[in-house]
Amino acid sequence: MSESTKPRISARIGAIAESATLAVDAKAKGLKAQGRPVVGFGAGEPDFPTPDYIVEVAAAATHNPVNHRYSPAGGLPELKAAIVAKTARDSRYEVEPANVLVTNGGKQAVYQTFATLLDPGDEVLLPTPYWTTYPEAIRLAGGVPVEVFAGADQGYLVTVDQLEAARTERTKVLLYCSPSNPTGAVYPPEQVEAIGRWALSHGIWVVADEIYEHLTYDGAVATSMPVAVPELADTCVVVNGVAKTYAMTGWRVGWMIGPKDVIKAATNLQSHATSNVANVSQRAAVAALEGSLDAVEEMRTAFDRRRKTIVEMLNAIEGVHCPVPQGAFYAYPSVEGVLGRTIRGRTPQTSAELAELILDEVEVAVVPGEAFGPSGYLRFSYALGDDDLKEGVGRIQALLAEAH
Repeated sequence: MSESTKPRISARIGAIAESATLAVDAKAKGLKAQGRPVVGFGAGEPDFPTPDYIVEVAAAATHNPVNHRYSPAGGLPELKAAIVAKTARDSRYEVEPANVLVTNGGKQAVYQTFATLLDPGDEVLLPTPYWTTYPEAIRLAGGVPVEVFAGADQGYLVTVDQLEAARTERTKVLLYCSPSNPTGAVYPPEQVEAIGRWALSHGIWVVADEIYEHLTYDGAVATSMPVAVPELADTCVVVNGVAKTYAMTGWRVGWMIGPKDVIKAATNLQSHATSNVANVSQRAAVAALEGSLDAVEEMRTAFDRRRKTIVEMLNAIEGVHCPVPQGAFYAYPSVEGVLGRTIRGRTPQTSAELAELILDEVEVAVVPGEAFGPSGYLRFSYALGDDDLKEGVGRIQALLAEAH
């Protein structure tokens, strides 16, 4: 191959699919900027501002020269201490600062965890539907995602039997996310323990994403895997962050909690990749974690109200079945009953085609199931205003009522 015909982009990076959720959100915002009345259900981003007390701490931090300099790559000692205290308070999980690495948002925590644990060819069991970034992060780290699908009929919750059927000698990690993005499903405590003990018995690592821990409804509880199975602590990494709980998506502060050798190795990686998280953001995160959860409860109450509204409206559509989510801020209806029917001269056969039709015809942006696993589903984020929610789903109701 001559120099002129060599690929310009590496195979490793060229194989990455862009974030489907961010792509849908960007398209919706672009149409809005053109003056179109688009309602966007794409991004998993609270519509609330970051609480004032957090912003005020950050504003003051900008004037302190200590925050204008490099700080430890693994995180400010004050933030690590706050994460330790918060984890004990919220999860009853006792850890030390040496078990914590502060990252540039939850996505960096996810990628660095897989990069630290996986060798080429190692398999990761991936309960499906999954967050769109998980398989890409696994592949980037040299691993092989193995999808384990649980549909609407089982509340999007995988069973130990399903995991066991997918296990091979190459299985190294199980990804566990509860409350779930994209489905809003929450694993009951007994199932969390059963899955944890299964992983422990087979020497399988668990990567537990707890980013939606505070957003649960109807009495559901977000059970922390290493608390349900304490013996798992030495082969478990918990990833979390301030983005969803405190409406701080743009501040980019997440963290990993894990065994000290894993955290040390991941810190070495981060020291070369990004160094420290922005100090002002870290100071804001300290304020968030040390403050009251009152603002969080206000947001949760609003999400709960919107959850009930969107599920009722979606289930009123012929051919749509939406299980009631118990956590996060997503509804994940099956739309298989709509596919194959003709709507305004078009006959969508996949949820991707249906999502495109909905955007084209009634200017509502949703994310198709293909972004999270099999076709046949749509993800709606209900982290948007009540009026927009009703308007957007109302447009879809009217459109799909024309299906024949």
